[in-house]
Formats: sequence, C-alpha cells, structure tokens
Amino acid sequence: MWWTALSLVLALLAALGNAAASVLQRRAAAVEGPGPSGRRLSWLPHLLRRPVWLWGAVTLVASGVCQAGALATGPLAVVQPVMTTELLFTLMLGSLLFRQRPGRRAWGAFVAMVVGLAALLALVWPSGGKASVPDGRWLVAAPLVAALVAALVVVAFRLPSAPRATVLGSATAVLFGVTAALMKDAISRLADDGLVRLLTAWQTYGVVVAGVAGFLLLQLTLHAGTLVASQPALTLGDAFLSVVLGATLFDERLTLGWLVVPELVALALISLGSVQLARSPAVAGDTGGGESRKGMW
Repeated sequence: MWWTALSLVLALLAALGNAAASVLQRRAAAVEGPGPSGRRLSWLPHLLRRPVWLWGAVTLVASGVCQAGALATGPLAVVQPVMTTELLFTLMLGSLLFRQRPGRRAWGAFVAMVVGLAALLALVWPSGGKASVPDGRWLVAAPLVAALVAALVVVAFRLPSAPRATVLGSATAVLFGVTAALMKDAISRLADDGLVRLLTAWQTYGVVVAGVAGFLLLQLTLHAGTLVASQPALTLGDAFLSVVLGATLFDERLTLGWLVVPELVALALISLGSVQLARSPAVAGDTGGGESRKGMW
C-alpha cells in the first residue's frame, strides 16, 4: 500500500514541476512574441537564450524524474490522471507570477477538478497489471499512435488559432501519454535486469524520441493560441489516453460496469473545471499587457 502512496506523492511532484515549467515557458513565449512572417520555428532560438524559458526546461526534466519514479511504483492508469493536478498547480503558480488573484469562478473550478479527480480515481481504481509490455503489443500500438499524431498535426495547420491550439494540444497529449507508457515499460527492465538492460532496451530510446517530439509539439501548442484552447486538451487527453494504455498494454483492470455513469459524471467535473481554470488570467498568463497570440502564425 505504501508503494501506491509513494507513487501518488511522486505524481503530485511531477504535476507541480509540469505546472512550473508551463508557467515559465508561457511567460517566455509571451514576451518573445511572434517571429518573422512565414517562419514558424524562428522564435525557438530566441527562447533558448531566455533564462526564464531555460528554467522551465530544467523544471520539466526534474518533473520527468519524479514521473519516472511514480510510474515505477504505481499503475499508469493512476499516475497520469493524478497529474491532471498540473492545472491546479498552474493556477497557484500563475497567480504569483502573473500577479492575478483567482476569482470565485477559478476557485469553484479548482474544487470541481479536485472532487472530480478524487471521485474518478476512487471509482476506476485499477488493480493487477503487468510491469512490462510484450513487444507484439507495441508493434500494433506504435503505428496507430504515430498515424494519429501525424493526422492531428496536419489538421491543426489547416485551422485558425484557437482550434489549432486545441488540436495541437491533443496531439501533444497523445505523445505525453505514450511517453509515460514507454517510460514505465523501460523502467521495468531496470528493476528486472539492471542498468545494462535498461540502456539496451528500445523502449528507453523510444522515451527520448517521443519525449522530444512531445516537447517540441508543446512549444508549437503554446504559440498557436491561448491556454484556454490548449490546456484542457493537454490535461484531459493525457489522462484519458493513459487509462486506455494502462488497460490495453499493461493489463490494468479498471472498475467499470454500472459505475460508468458516476465515472462519466466525475470526468465531466474534471472537464468543466479544466476549461474554467484555463480561462483564469492566473493560468492563461494574461497580464493585461496585450499578450494576444493573434497573428502568431
């Protein structure tokens, strides 16, 4: 039981790190502004020279370490939903950095997310599950995931700012969920056969590829539109996909049946809370200084 408690603590720390990275990088992206017309990645070299953005990147790495520890000690279908608390931490950290006091709606959304997440975990709580995934399952899952991400990115670039951010956020969430699954699978090699097995497992390098791709897509997402459009897709997409991957890849057994109805209600609470929190200036990083993302692309 204490392994599960440790997993939850590490997942919360990872969510805190993700929130800090999101706020810092959002701040850097807002200050940087759009690059020259027709050059979608022209802003990236400038961001690399900004200390705020670099601190955000370092924090993201630390978050990854905590997430790896959480995945090593707990089910994927528990760890990733717990990390939806990232948005709650974003509210608190954004309030400090952007000097925006959350209003009643923001705190109401905060409560809705907390209640919804607690109810969802209590109702769905997975049992059993394997530490590693047979390679045959990855042979099926990997092409499907790659095709889904590619399709979402292609569609996103044909859309205006707000829906583009939502679709790119969904693609980023898919990569984050797959990265977590690969990370959990790779860590099982370390526990079973030691460091050499970890370094020679293809899953380890899959984590690097998927993680870097997700990181770059996250930067595109942050520049495509406001957090109101992108953050709910990022938060909920990662959590939902991870529950699915936990069940299909790791054989984690979920409690469904008649409980599906209250589980959907809990998910709706999380969704509504996520949307309302993303509208909060403390989360969106709106300092009132005209940091519009219009014309970014």
